[in-house]
Amino acid sequence: MATAAHQPLARRIFTPTMIVLAALVAVAAYFVATRFMYGLGAVTNLNQGYPWGMWVVVDIVIGTAFGCGGFAMALLVYIFNRNQYHRLMRPALLGGLFGYTLAGVAVMIDLGRYWQFYNLLLPWYAQPSSVMFEVALCVLAYVIVLWIEFSPAFLERFGLYKVRDFLRRFMFLFIALGVLLPTMHQSSLGSLLLVMGSQLSPLWYTTWLPLMFLVTALAMGYAVVMFEATVVSNTFNLPSEQPILAKLSIMVGWMMAGFLLFRFAELALRGDLVHAFAGDLNALMFWIETALFLLPVAIFLTPGGRESQRLMFLGAVALLVAGSLYRLDAYLVAYTPVQNYTYFPSVPELMVTVGVVALEILLYLLFVKTLPVLHAHEPARTPKAR
Repeated sequence: MATAAHQPLARRIFTPTMIVLAALVAVAAYFVATRFMYGLGAVTNLNQGYPWGMWVVVDIVIGTAFGCGGFAMALLVYIFNRNQYHRLMRPALLGGLFGYTLAGVAVMIDLGRYWQFYNLLLPWYAQPSSVMFEVALCVLAYVIVLWIEFSPAFLERFGLYKVRDFLRRFMFLFIALGVLLPTMHQSSLGSLLLVMGSQLSPLWYTTWLPLMFLVTALAMGYAVVMFEATVVSNTFNLPSEQPILAKLSIMVGWMMAGFLLFRFAELALRGDLVHAFAGDLNALMFWIETALFLLPVAIFLTPGGRESQRLMFLGAVALLVAGSLYRLDAYLVAYTPVQNYTYFPSVPELMVTVGVVALEILLYLLFVKTLPVLHAHEPARTPKAR
């Protein structure tokens, strides 16, 4: 029998953490059921001016960026041949698997006529010139690709090594799709904003939005990998991944430094940098974003920062918050609707989003405890239940 390079944690499944997460999922399920029984208006504050609210922006636009760990690591490992990071590949795939799958679930919750979702796949309803159509098809295809890429973990769990080895002969095709599809739809999430024109603040509106969204999605993918590796190693008392994460952080730091330089230079060349000093909400959010993007640059590009696990973790969290704010601001805060509509998410909307995040964490913990996801290791200290 072949020896797997990964192993399950084999920890207790029913722990206080898992019970709390399950309770949050149950609360969200109640509001989701209410939405399906009585319609969107029963649980959301969506209106004609804000057809996209918390569920689309957080659960889908931001959620898929959080799910870019697998995409980011596949690009690094398989395209740029950085095999030293291969040990982080399967956990990154698992995070991407749930990030994208639950984003697809969120789409179904947000659709007004959810019972007609299958029209997306009917050729006579196809809209090839629609960016939203392209995003929907790419996300659907990428979810399927992610499950196929992660399937060796299931096959190893049940001892089906011959099937796994057969599948690996064709895995290069799915790896290629796993790099191509997120590149297309993450950039297209930026393209969706181009139609807003003057309704979007000049601090965010630019013809370079597709590139900006793609770069920040990649950066958030690497930050998620750093975040998950640190949390898992500390929570379950496993050997630290700090040495390999420190190397990864150098590349991420330079990526974000280039992003910030490009963003400010582009604003200056357009003559729109003046809006950053307007003293309004948009200017405030712009500088908060900038500060949060600068923090990981300062940490990741200094030897002292890379040597500290706490600072590295802080940098990863700051980058995730910065990328999330960049998307939230572009889609909601910096957007000016017609006819003075206003929007703030309702409590049920917020609880559904919290429940989706809780479900993702719960499933991640369940999978790492029962499937060979993490790199084979020996426990560094006496394990604690989580």
